[in-house]
Amino acid sequence: MNDTPKHILVSRNDAVGDVILAFPVCGLIKEYFPDCKVSFLGRTYTREIALSSTFVDNFVNQDELTHQSEDEGVAQLSKLNIDTVIFLRPDKSLARIAKKAGIKRRIGTAHRVYHWYTCNKLVRLSRKNSPLHEAQLNVKLLKGVNITRTLTLSEIPAYYGLKRIEPLMDEYRQMLSDDKFNLILHPKSHGNSLEWRLQNFTALIKKLDPAKFRIFVSGSRKENEILKSWIEEQGDRVINICGKLSLTQFISFINSSDGLIAASTGPLHIAAASGIHALGLYTDIKTKDAGRWGPIGEKAEFLQCKHADMDTITVEMVYEKVTKWI
Repeated sequence: MNDTPKHILVSRNDAVGDVILAFPVCGLIKEYFPDCKVSFLGRTYTREIALSSTFVDNFVNQDELTHQSEDEGVAQLSKLNIDTVIFLRPDKSLARIAKKAGIKRRIGTAHRVYHWYTCNKLVRLSRKNSPLHEAQLNVKLLKGVNITRTLTLSEIPAYYGLKRIEPLMDEYRQMLSDDKFNLILHPKSHGNSLEWRLQNFTALIKKLDPAKFRIFVSGSRKENEILKSWIEEQGDRVINICGKLSLTQFISFINSSDGLIAASTGPLHIAAASGIHALGLYTDIKTKDAGRWGPIGEKAEFLQCKHADMDTITVEMVYEKVTKWI
């Protein structure tokens, strides 16, 4: 087997934030193998974020691969001339398809039994009890292509490559203020994280000086229905952008803003990778805490609750962080 990969498929088939934390893998591949093509395998709704990294050359849609017969999925994957696949997130079905597609080098964690017969490069890696951040754990899988580099948290932002961002449409750019701090609040997380209560966000909004801050509330279309009455209660202190932008335009909007506050969500990691101020509000539950999933960026910060009680993150604590950003 030729040791120099020509086309690597990086598989991370879960949420937007997980995709962003996989970008350093793509960045390191480009650093060590500049001529190597990097494809990213993900779900349909993460396509735009995956292709926003300059380290990603192509997107492979898992939903297309797995929502057809296995033979059709194998044929589709075979056409791409991939010589290496790295399973950052284990997936039994995808591992079987990759083997049948004749991908020569198949890299996965040794802690999944099905990888013993679907992968031929096994990396000993236990995420559950590791003190490392998820982005650092992803990088460990590169041992399968003889990259043993360990990235510190301060080195990670250089490997996002979140620079392939489409221009922000005029109708959204006009919402942003030229003389105020443009702050995005993203209160919900589709139930994927412990959330700061809406009452806390209300108190924060009331404390922030409207002469200094222009505040936006973001979320999905589904979350807009949940937040609609609460947003109306805030009156003209906030602007509702929930569900109004495509993902590519939302990325652009975040990139053009000044700061964002959210739980452990995709928009928080987009903000961190964009280099704007990003404040994550985190639980202290092991494997869900900031040590594992916190935002990593030049202006990224987090506050972590105590005893799994998000109210131990006080409004004053968040206010103090945000007012230092101006």
